[in-house]
Amino acid sequence: MSLGAQIVWLLVLALPIASIAWTITHEEVFREPREFCQQKSQSCRRLLERKFFYVFTCEYCLSHYVTIFFLIVTRYRLLFDDWRGYLIGGFALVWVANIYMALFAHIRLDVKKERTEIKRVEKKLEKEELAA
Repeated sequence: MSLGAQIVWLLVLALPIASIAWTITHEEVFREPREFCQQKSQSCRRLLERKFFYVFTCEYCLSHYVTIFFLIVTRYRLLFDDWRGYLIGGFALVWVANIYMALFAHIRLDVKKERTEIKRVEKKLEKEELAA
């Protein structure tokens, strides 16, 4: 595969990795399992158990495991055609996926901030209309 094709694959494969990791660690649909894992990550006696459950509460940590799954399914390799390609490709996918998640978090925060500002302005206008 050419380097250009590898880069395109890198950018495209990082999207579902980011999506899955973000959804599991942040979205409402997985809130109950995430809260269970968070509680277990703090209360389990064994270190290995705590770390296992912690993975499902941290998007960065989870993105490594989702990436491993995608590497197995797609056999994606970056720069080399042997095990080194999997290693480099895996860390590159994690890095790009986490950039995507950081951008999404930033955009989401901006949208929330704008909505809050709009609500504040609407309330202010309502008060002015009632006063008039």
